[in-house]
Amino acid sequence: MYLFVINKKSGSGNGLRTWIKAQEILQSRQVPYRHIFTENSEQAVGLISDILQEPELWQAVAIIGGDGTIHSILPVLQKTGIPLAVVPAGSGNDTARNFGIPFDTEGALNVMLTGQSQAVDLILTSGVLTLTALAIGFDAQVAENVNQSWYKKWCNMLRAGRVAYIIGIIHTLLTFRPSRVRVTCDNETVTYEDTWMTAISNGASYGGGFKISPQAIPTDGQLDICVVHGCTRMQLLTLFPSVLTGKHVNYPFVTMLRGRTISIHSEHKRLALGDGENMSSRPYDSTVSPSVLQMMIPAI
Repeated sequence: MYLFVINKKSGSGNGLRTWIKAQEILQSRQVPYRHIFTENSEQAVGLISDILQEPELWQAVAIIGGDGTIHSILPVLQKTGIPLAVVPAGSGNDTARNFGIPFDTEGALNVMLTGQSQAVDLILTSGVLTLTALAIGFDAQVAENVNQSWYKKWCNMLRAGRVAYIIGIIHTLLTFRPSRVRVTCDNETVTYEDTWMTAISNGASYGGGFKISPQAIPTDGQLDICVVHGCTRMQLLTLFPSVLTGKHVNYPFVTMLRGRTISIHSEHKRLALGDGENMSSRPYDSTVSPSVLQMMIPAI
């Protein structure tokens, strides 16, 4: 039996549209399933926890939604050992992108039905689990501005979620101010002046396809961090096109680190987003939780 969790509002309504397609495919293939609709994380966690306690052999929990929906149910799934399957229907869909899961509904369902389960790492930040990345500073503010914007809905309708983030970069560049940041990676501490952003990554992609840590592997028991510091606004603006390919790592104002434990302390209060969800009220002390989540990925 498969359990589907559907966020109807993901991707400006794409969650519901995707579920309608998925339901037709499941019924045509006579796949046994149950489904629930959710609109917030508290509701999702409560419903899933209750259902998974029932005497049923659950083959996977499939999320039809975005990275934020996935983020909300990580604490439940990592305790059960039941694999997570992803049918992308959000704006960024970086979980699907990082694990090679197709963006089309039928392709994603094929991974759920015929793929393989793999143990993957998670980021643990002050008790909160994150799957893709913890963005702190400029990149987090970009995502927040996009989420609150009028243009996100239109970009989603045109299936151009990445364009919304590009618009958000220009929007945020006008008001953001860099600050001094102290980064500790596996007990080695470095202070960076005029820091724009720090991103702790478990996978290569975040923000709708930006390869912020192209070398990151979510199964290696390590966290990767990208620090952008000591650059002008114009240099920062020219940086982002190269992030699409991961070539930004060669810039002199970009520092890449890797470790099992990472702490970030900023001179000024900064917005932080884990899988796109606000985590600003917590200290930014992160450790890797190796191989704690089972994930359905394409069969080799």
